[in-house]
Amino acid sequence: MTTQAKREFRLTGWHVLGIFGGAFAVIIGVNIALAVNAVRTFPGVETKNSYIASQTFDDRRAAQEALGWTVRADATGDRVELAITDAEGKPVQAGQLTATLGRATHVQDDRTPDFTFDGRAYVAQEALAPGNWNIRMTATALDGTPFEQRVVLHIRP
Repeated sequence: MTTQAKREFRLTGWHVLGIFGGAFAVIIGVNIALAVNAVRTFPGVETKNSYIASQTFDDRRAAQEALGWTVRADATGDRVELAITDAEGKPVQAGQLTATLGRATHVQDDRTPDFTFDGRAYVAQEALAPGNWNIRMTATALDGTPFEQRVVLHIRP
């Protein structure tokens, strides 16, 4: 008759150290992977020097609010419309208007549409995929007052 020696498992200090070190290695590895992906996919820079930009913020905001402009964006088919109205609800034709159309989370879909004023709104030919889009517009009033706004545009599937 053969007898098998029954081997008993013992949890030693080396085992605990290995489990502890392995758990921390997984946590640190996941954190590094998430941080790298976050930095790589989001541009993150709004202004080069926030301190200098903050020095004139209140004055620029007051001048912009004094214009009384309201901005609304719509999209139908392959047409994007950016309507600017004054305090009385009348259409506004800016002296100059530039806009960047893109997603909030990455810059790969960013584009600069060619908006033209049709008498009541600025219109551009752009086919947009469903989802959330941002229009970051910069306009100049006829009196030279700068106007900046980010307009959220939601395209339904």
